Amino acid sequence: MQAAEAPRDEGDPEPGAYPQPTPRLLYVHDDLSDEVERRLGAASPAAALTRALFELLGDGERVVILTVAQQVECVIAQGPHAPFDLTLCIGRAGDRVAKALHAKTGWFPRLRRLGLTREEDGNGDYHLVSTEPATLAAQLEGVGSSESLAVVDDTIFSGLTLRSVLEALPPALLRRTHAFCLRGVAESVGPIARLCPVTVGVAAPGRLLEDVSFINASGLVLRVGIRPRGQPPLAFFERPDWIRAWFPGRDREVIAACQRLNALLEPGRLFGDFTAGGA
Repeated sequence: MQAAEAPRDEGDPEPGAYPQPTPRLLYVHDDLSDEVERRLGAASPAAALTRALFELLGDGERVVILTVAQQVECVIAQGPHAPFDLTLCIGRAGDRVAKALHAKTGWFPRLRRLGLTREEDGNGDYHLVSTEPATLAAQLEGVGSSESLAVVDDTIFSGLTLRSVLEALPPALLRRTHAFCLRGVAESVGPIARLCPVTVGVAAPGRLLEDVSFINASGLVLRVGIRPRGQPPLAFFERPDWIRAWFPGRDREVIAACQRLNALLEPGRLFGDFTAGGA
């Protein structure tokens, strides 16, 4: 007789879901607070709920909240740089980072955005896919004539996205290239640095996922954080086992707060132009 399957507890990983350990240190990038206040107002219910969410997320010890301003200043402190002839921004997140840095430094006067994201393949791995009709190679046409090139992303997590872009560049151009990001896992930054110089605002030491992890607040709340192949995007709160790993002991409260905030932000696609960062 075939053994009966044990019942699945609420919040256990769904079949095919990607497991997440509880990291020793979790960085939450706040790419949400300023956007909510700018679009809806500091006195709006959504802004109040956003502030309450961050009070719930941060514990002052294992969970660290990173603001955009903090990370931008960390990048600038490692300069200066002469203005680059061309800057490739990876996705909307990279575009936002490049514009924030340029506003304070003048480093990136000419921007070109690359439409790229990583997608779950359903077998425990990720693949880089284009969010534009053009392939990556087509999006890179003409860059070889640039006298100097910057490539800007918001995060180096696994390094898949940024590494793929750099490896697709002509070797001669790669020697004139500098990469930038606001934050990254140090063990993933190493392979990038072997391709070209890289400036990282906040570089976290330790093993990926087990010791250190980065997540974007936008991915917690909006359906931009997870892209399963052939399925609609998901928010992190729709993977309860991930929330339980990241915020043990308060996972139910975090999920409830994310659901309430999602209900205020996503109807009518008020934040439909928003995308989470790199990987």
